[in-house]
Amino acid sequence: MGSVNRNARLRAGAVVAAGALVLAGCSDDNGVNAAHQAGTARTSAPVEGSASELQAQYEKVVDAVLPSVVKIQTDKGEGSGVVYDGNGDIVTNAHVVAGATKIKVTSSGGGSALDATLVGAFAADDLAVVKVNGGSLKPASWGESGKAEVGQIVLAMGNPLGLAGSVTNGIVSALHRTVTSQGEGDFPGSTIADAIQTSAAINPGNSGGALVTLNGQVIGVPTAGASDPSIGGPAAGIGFATPSDTVKRIVPQLIQSGKVSNSGRAALGVTVRTIVDPESGRRSAVAVVEVQRGSGAAKAGIQAGDLILSVNGTATPDQSALSSVLASLKPGDTVKVEAQKPDGSKKQVQVTLGELPGGA
Repeated sequence: MGSVNRNARLRAGAVVAAGALVLAGCSDDNGVNAAHQAGTARTSAPVEGSASELQAQYEKVVDAVLPSVVKIQTDKGEGSGVVYDGNGDIVTNAHVVAGATKIKVTSSGGGSALDATLVGAFAADDLAVVKVNGGSLKPASWGESGKAEVGQIVLAMGNPLGLAGSVTNGIVSALHRTVTSQGEGDFPGSTIADAIQTSAAINPGNSGGALVTLNGQVIGVPTAGASDPSIGGPAAGIGFATPSDTVKRIVPQLIQSGKVSNSGRAALGVTVRTIVDPESGRRSAVAVVEVQRGSGAAKAGIQAGDLILSVNGTATPDQSALSSVLASLKPGDTVKVEAQKPDGSKKQVQVTLGELPGGA
């Protein structure tokens, strides 16, 4: 998995559960003595009402959605996927299948592994589609991530650490995060805008699975877990998912042509690389390697060899920082770019952003 190293009834249920805990932790001397004197034993009452209804809803959602979540195994590793339609198309993360020459899919209920082929991938949003022929895979119901609310209960379904058909629960912790994953191997990295942050556990192998609401709709594809630099490991309770609204915009294009022509993502129109100071080892800027003909950057006079220092006043010391700034913008926006020429002179130019293309 990529690293960022992406109802009144329910409230009543929470109150009932908390109340039960408080009661179990208290004792009443008179009550205890009376019970002993009568020769009877006090037992806890069965849980009824909202708490049991909430549990029943959890079980209902798992029964409905888990059959749509699959395990993906490649010659590079493994992850998860979600059945997109009735034609055998399955959504996963681009980093799950990056560089893979063999892909196999197994349903959450087990059974024989099915051979799959890569239809297309869009690394910028860390999304890919693989396709299987045969089998009886059940498409998931895809919701609207734009309607998600902080505090909403969600379930994460996938195959963490190879444990097929695992389910964890949590809430939507935050919305509209911009999450950048570093490149690794054949995966160039991604910057996901409008990512959903969740407290539901996201572990290696969950990538490409489903983030599901209690009405059984998939509102995100778990993509990454945060890392805590202070401990050099994963940060508990902080995971990110690519929103379903992005999935529903990108995936149909991949299914149709294997490429993305309408990404909705802004681009300067340049190919860049990060510059590292040889003495301090610190990243200082991004160098323009190539300028696309006719792009906003070309029209603004940016040339190969220039350094991009900032965009709209936000410093861009590396490619991730530049991608993060652009992820919050739209094609057609005009931005102020500070650039440095090879002779050391600096200038500010206005660049009208184009659209980021993408393909397999």
